[in-house]
Amino acid sequence: MIKGFKEFILRGNVIDLAVAVVIGAAFSAIVDTVVKGLINPLIAFFFSAKDLNGLVWDVTNLQGSHTTFAYGSIIGAIINFLAVAVVVYFAFVMPMNHFKERQAAKAGVNEEKPEPLPTEQELLIQIRDLLEQQKTV
Repeated sequence: MIKGFKEFILRGNVIDLAVAVVIGAAFSAIVDTVVKGLINPLIAFFFSAKDLNGLVWDVTNLQGSHTTFAYGSIIGAIINFLAVAVVVYFAFVMPMNHFKERQAAKAGVNEEKPEPLPTEQELLIQIRDLLEQQKTV
């Protein structure tokens, strides 16, 4: 019973799903704190906005009123995504791949390299030899 559970847990899709749930729930607060405590002050230092949401571009539209492009929000979303992706990779994916490699080595699984494909010259030689054989038959 435990062996079957272990095999189920070590399947790639179950691990991927668990990683997604954990990252979505636990690391969003950490990423938000990093953005608010580090990224926003850097933005305020270099630009005249106090946070990323303050970075906007106002454009006069065809009716004469203003349209606002909030490019700061897009930058913030990209930073959040990259921060989460880095944490997921280094905290979950890389250790799990290392664990799977160790399990495969322990089980004695060797990945055999496929034979290299013949070169163009070798193929032409084989075709020539087959044609010569057909002439003699």
